[in-house]
Amino acid sequence: MQSEDAVQNPAPAAGGERAAERPEGFQRVAAALAAKSHPQAPLWLDVAARTSQEAADALGVSLGQIAKSVVFRRKTDEHAVLVIASGDKRVDEKKLKEHTGPLGRADADYVKARTGFSIGGVSPLGFAPADGAGPPLLFIDRELFRFDVIWAASGHPNGVFKMTPEQLQTLTGAPVIDVVQA
Repeated sequence: MQSEDAVQNPAPAAGGERAAERPEGFQRVAAALAAKSHPQAPLWLDVAARTSQEAADALGVSLGQIAKSVVFRRKTDEHAVLVIASGDKRVDEKKLKEHTGPLGRADADYVKARTGFSIGGVSPLGFAPADGAGPPLLFIDRELFRFDVIWAASGHPNGVFKMTPEQLQTLTGAPVIDVVQA
């Protein structure tokens, strides 16, 4: 793992001086983590990590330890579906459809409108959907449980937070399913 010099800790909790200086999405995630008494405050990376590989490189961890958020559009009602999966795995839409029904692709505008986050910074919590859409339907892929520690985006490409897979399930309340390609 890289030295701590590669990562800056903005504040021990939401509302701290440094957290208040960060973008609004990062602040929402920091507040959500604090409200759920998560022991790890989000970190601000010195570099943007818009992809799982960039996040893994910046943190000095394996690609699989990055809990990426993949957003789909449910065709029956336009509701957002968010799968939290290991960075080294690809979501199998056919497996996911068994839990959601028909799905479509979600472009950048849809993702922003339905989560409140831009692609590259979509967090598994702290949503701010527009137009009263409600939060996304969440799923966690079982493959994340291969790791003791995982990292997820915290509302901005420069923001991440650390947790165990069990903590992710507790934070989100999302069911754990098998939805990645073999």
